[in-house]
Amino acid sequence: MTRTYAYLVAEMDCADEVRLLKDALLPLVGNEANLAFDLMRARLTVSIPEGGPKESAIRAAVSSAGMHAVPWAEALAHREDEGFWTRKGRTILCISGGALIVTAFLIHALRVGFSGALASSPPMPLPSILLYAAASVLGIWYLLPKAWLSLRNIRPDMNLLMTLAVFGALLLGEWFEAASVAVLFALALLLESWSVERARRAVEMLLEEAPRTARVVTQGGVQEVAVDLVEVGSTLQIAPGERIPLDGVVLRGQSEINTAPITGESVPTGVAPGDTVYAGTINGRGALEIRTTRASNDTTFAHIIRLVEEARSRRARSERWVETFSRYYTPAMFALAAIVALLGPLLGGGEFSAWAYRALVLLVIACPCALVISTPVSVIAGLTSSSKAGVLIKGGVFLELPGRVKTVAFDKTGTLTRGEHRVVTARSLVGEDSGELLAIAAALESRSTHPLARSVVAFATEQRVVLPAVENLEEIGGLGVHGRAKGKEYWIGGERLYAQLGRPLPQVDSELKTFHAKGATGIILFDREKPLLLIALADEPRDGARAAVQQLKNLGVKHIVMLTGDHPEAAASAAEQTGIQDVRSSLLPEEKLRVVESLERTGGPVAMVGDGINDAPALAAATVSVAMGAMGSDAAIEVADVALMGEDLRHLPWLIRHSRRSLGIIRANIIFAIGVKALFLGLAAFDLATLWMAITADMGTSLLVIANALRLLRTKE
Repeated sequence: MTRTYAYLVAEMDCADEVRLLKDALLPLVGNEANLAFDLMRARLTVSIPEGGPKESAIRAAVSSAGMHAVPWAEALAHREDEGFWTRKGRTILCISGGALIVTAFLIHALRVGFSGALASSPPMPLPSILLYAAASVLGIWYLLPKAWLSLRNIRPDMNLLMTLAVFGALLLGEWFEAASVAVLFALALLLESWSVERARRAVEMLLEEAPRTARVVTQGGVQEVAVDLVEVGSTLQIAPGERIPLDGVVLRGQSEINTAPITGESVPTGVAPGDTVYAGTINGRGALEIRTTRASNDTTFAHIIRLVEEARSRRARSERWVETFSRYYTPAMFALAAIVALLGPLLGGGEFSAWAYRALVLLVIACPCALVISTPVSVIAGLTSSSKAGVLIKGGVFLELPGRVKTVAFDKTGTLTRGEHRVVTARSLVGEDSGELLAIAAALESRSTHPLARSVVAFATEQRVVLPAVENLEEIGGLGVHGRAKGKEYWIGGERLYAQLGRPLPQVDSELKTFHAKGATGIILFDREKPLLLIALADEPRDGARAAVQQLKNLGVKHIVMLTGDHPEAAASAAEQTGIQDVRSSLLPEEKLRVVESLERTGGPVAMVGDGINDAPALAAATVSVAMGAMGSDAAIEVADVALMGEDLRHLPWLIRHSRRSLGIIRANIIFAIGVKALFLGLAAFDLATLWMAITADMGTSLLVIANALRLLRTKE
């Protein structure tokens, strides 16, 4: 038994705070897997095994790291009660610091001129010194507690870097530069938090799309009830234009449902009594009454929300690399700055103050903020936009993997095809009207539960034929149906039925073979004398399946293969219709697994696309597993790394493009951030960099990489 606690840790806004929290909490929980950190929402999740520490011990450990843990539910309940200073304090201090710098500069300029003030030429008036010092303190006010904690734990981070740089400049009498560095860094953090808040709002919009209340029909009328309290089996009223609050089945009314919040597909789907609807989708013009089939915490949308939240804690490989890099980079830069300050005067000559200033420049340049923030923002933006597009990716690691795929393996039934047979032709074999014969065939099949029988009835309904009454209806050993209609006896079934009854069918034998070669199934209606109607049914490819396969080829996917347990004729027909050349048919689940493993060994990363249930072994073996058409299928959502919530296979090439685009932006951000650091390290080596230049570059780099990452919030490419 495991207990899970979630907290708002407002101070947790960077990888440095995450590292401090890990150090404080790992002795309690014992395993890093029991900790999850969501920087986007400042959320900490802790799982405690049975018999583990009390909840109060967790909060005490967070406090020992210099932060405060507020239970998540309590934080949400009091979000609107936050005080003015909590919401606006950083902004006020930043603006005030800037105003003090301007005032101090003007006072200094009145004495020595503008050029002299820019160069901090002496003599600097005491009021200017005091104002610059005050601006410096305001700029680093929020850094001081974290810097002290970092110093106490001997774990240098960017908070300690900037604090030392500011105080070092003040000690050297570089008043203007100390104030400029402090306020510019505060401004950078403020703009950075604004940019991250934009991504956070995009995530929260996704998580808040399901309604909070539902209108429940009771004996006393209609009542507004919180969705958490609505019982399964309740009847709900859904007005035109409303979001559906819970999964259910339509009882009364007809309408169109916009499934875009789940599937990303903009074309509405018509619904009528008996059809299933899902929480979070949007009702069209018609009023509906539905019977709920799931509780609020068990709906498809609730599953999606949980997985989106969990996805943010599954870090991408690039995130782990950046964290490891910064863990060694920051102490190394501290050591380099100390060497420059202490050994520079001894080895290179010159005044100690000049070398100390160079060391301070190095400390500012060393700040890894731009590098650390760029990757998680990119990952969160990529995960959020994919969810809005109807592609549920279960973590940063799975955002990166599709972009590296070289081989795509498809299951056939339910993936490339619809998974249900449809009538493709109904041809009269005699002079009678095919519509009248189809009505008799559908009447005979109307009471059968066989999937092919349901397909015949559905086709007859589409053709608007009127079904006659049927008498003496009986099933014949699961092979077909016999009954009387319009005063005559009829039989309907496949070849096995006719073979059992001793009725040879030379008239249609060649046509049946043709159907089989195309992967179709033949059903025949006949009377005591002769066959009357030939019905062909086939499992047709999904709309867009062929286009999706072609797009994958255009994207450079080297190998596309179909893996199916179906017979060779049906597999070959589906492959021909979808444009796949490599077909492996008649495969058992363990054989699919071995094929996927072989493809990975010989061709690199493999994406396996299946229904998420029957193909579980092959999905588990693939580099990245993709469940097709997962809306409403809990098992499909749970088993796969990526779930395509709709029925459109063209989401798969979109996923690969999106993954490659995300990888490109992440790599560009990392290269750019490291490149700027390298450039200013070079300038510092030749004594060409100043403190305010270094902090301006760091601020600009942070904002540019964040802006670049937020481009991923756009779902269209």
